[in-house]
Amino acid sequence: MILYIAIGAMLALLGGITWYASLDNPKLQQVDIEMGTVKLVGQNDIEGKAKLEVGFVISNPSDKTFTVSRIDYELFANGVSIGKGQYSTEDVAMPGRAAFYPTAKIELPNTFTLTKTPENGDAYTVITSKGPVVYSAKGLIVVESAWSLVEKQFDISQ
Repeated sequence: MILYIAIGAMLALLGGITWYASLDNPKLQQVDIEMGTVKLVGQNDIEGKAKLEVGFVISNPSDKTFTVSRIDYELFANGVSIGKGQYSTEDVAMPGRAAFYPTAKIELPNTFTLTKTPENGDAYTVITSKGPVVYSAKGLIVVESAWSLVEKQFDISQ
């Protein structure tokens, strides 16, 4: 009988911890992501590669502090897909990541390697010749607090 009470108490404790952790989810869902600056930082025309610095402006409209552990994205230039990239701090402990305090707005930079292909050749030429480009991105942002983790889809442009 005591064994059943102990098992029941442990299950109630685990359920309580899960419920408490989920209280942060609506506040974490409020994360706002915008397209920041995108600039050409290097190119190698022999290999058909260019390095871009892609910025994502993250803002926290809620009253809950969080960190961003990952941003998976597909980058577009003038509506043409130029590849996929990832910003990740998953291997960094939470105290070492950028903390988004209430009302904070921080641009997170990420290096993106653009490889010239037949599909994105025109976009590659416009980017490397510093022509007019409108960048957009769609993907998934992962936001974490001490107790919870939320994934949110996004579709943004400049």
